[in-house]
Amino acid sequence: MAIHYHSGDLPADVLFDDSIAVDTETMGLNPSRDALCVVQLSAGDGEAHIVQLDRDTYDCPKLRNLLADPSVTKIFHYARFDVAFLCRYLGVQVAPIYCTKIASRLARTYTDRHGLKDLCKELLNIDLSKQQQSSDWGAETLSEAQLSYAAADVLHLHKLRAKLDVMLVREDRMAHAAAAFAFVPARAQLDLAGWADQDIFAH
Repeated sequence: MAIHYHSGDLPADVLFDDSIAVDTETMGLNPSRDALCVVQLSAGDGEAHIVQLDRDTYDCPKLRNLLADPSVTKIFHYARFDVAFLCRYLGVQVAPIYCTKIASRLARTYTDRHGLKDLCKELLNIDLSKQQQSSDWGAETLSEAQLSYAAADVLHLHKLRAKLDVMLVREDRMAHAAAAFAFVPARAQLDLAGWADQDIFAH
């Protein structure tokens, strides 16, 4: 595993192909209150790029352009959360999207355990540490433990996508997954507009 730390934005020489794994670290769970602090990315090649954002300006044109690039699929785990924060703080509409949590819910109906740690354990036989999940991501300097934690959250998403795609095809649910992925930006907009806790499709 190689971790590359960047301050403010991605450097110009960092290039990605047609898909990237993306995750965020924030000061809390409420995008209207809690700041976006870190964005981490991986091309699925064993390398992770950790971008610690400038919270005064959020000036990161290369990262913004990458997230909005329609030719690059962004792979998330629980995309709804990350997409809302990226829209709120970077002003970017992230698309297209693949969400391993949605894929898991559609493919792994034999369980109610759809967390990233659960997926990595069952599908990849990898034990993820969640020790740094609740830590101060707004700190001026991130610890080695924080950087390792952030990297781990994106390093395995490409492999999880491949495993889940096999299951989705086998269960004839790929079309449902594609439709759900396409709806994520709209769901994130509803969250930001105040409908985070309501099922708008309910009776």
